[in-house]
Amino acid sequence: MRSTPQECVSRGFTIVELLVVISIIALLIAILLPAIGKARDAALVTQSLGNLRNMSAANAAYGADWNDRQFTAAPDDAGLVAGNCTTYVTSVACPPQQLLGWSGTGTMVGYFLGGGLCAAFPGSCGQNWSVYKPIELTGPNAKFGSFRMPNVKAFTGYVNNKFYDPVFWAPKDKINLNIAEKYFSSPGQFDSSDGSEIAYSTYCFSPAAMWATDIFSDKGYKNPNTLAGGYRSPAVGQSRFPDLKTRMLEHSWLQNAESAVNPNFTGGNEPWYFNHGYNSAPATLFFDGHVGIMSVADAMESDSRSKSSNNNTPGLAEKGLWHRGVWGADGYYGAQSYDFLVDSSYHVLTTNGILGRDTIGAK
Repeated sequence: MRSTPQECVSRGFTIVELLVVISIIALLIAILLPAIGKARDAALVTQSLGNLRNMSAANAAYGADWNDRQFTAAPDDAGLVAGNCTTYVTSVACPPQQLLGWSGTGTMVGYFLGGGLCAAFPGSCGQNWSVYKPIELTGPNAKFGSFRMPNVKAFTGYVNNKFYDPVFWAPKDKINLNIAEKYFSSPGQFDSSDGSEIAYSTYCFSPAAMWATDIFSDKGYKNPNTLAGGYRSPAVGQSRFPDLKTRMLEHSWLQNAESAVNPNFTGGNEPWYFNHGYNSAPATLFFDGHVGIMSVADAMESDSRSKSSNNNTPGLAEKGLWHRGVWGADGYYGAQSYDFLVDSSYHVLTTNGILGRDTIGAK
């Protein structure tokens, strides 16, 4: 009798085997997704640091043209008329206007000072003087100023000559970027549809370092309107701690942010600021040109150490690294912070301005 070969029988996967495969795939995804997310986040931080490196080069170019001066939009001699803009434009001079740029249709856009010797311009001191000062210290526009606007034409001429250039926005700054990116491809230096909306740059200067060094002195706050040279920006070379003094950083809280929008502000579309959370760690440019991550926790510890070490030093009204004598204990929008742990207005109110420091470095 001849034997016949066995018939080939094809067999599919059992339900158990399929479940095992699915479980393995799910496990791999669970392992890989956080790593992918961290890699993506690290890439965005790297891009932000790259933006700051570009602005470091722009600051150097600006200083080369202006005798090593820190960027400013205010007239040096405004203190001679007690900081009174109307008196200045009437009796002294018409200062360079705070331009944002020309639109694609040739319209000039800016914060203009009109009247007096500036009669050719449409604006007024009452409307716009606050954006010429490094930071407005009193009044309805307090805590705003040119420190928030590195993309005005006076500075963008050293970058790419455009207000809406991607270099001025960190990729994680979704609220401001959502407005700005619509105009990145516009041909003009400043284009914003009908001009009714504006997105402020992610990055800000240190306003304390833009004022004369006497303003935030450790001997006590001095009103710049009482000093003839109060509005004159200092030379960058005056920095005593260039590797410890912040020059520019991410104004919005982007690293480790708990949420995008700060409900403590009216309007419902204002981001948290860099000093609003204990875990905030903004990308930062220092005066020596290096960039890195400077955490709020580090700033707070450095400030605490400084107060402790200067506790018995006579004659010091401000013993810490940031100045409480300007706006009190809350400092720069401290009342709008996310958590009760954070207590810092470093960078904005640095004691001694450009002569001071925002961290003490190695502990």
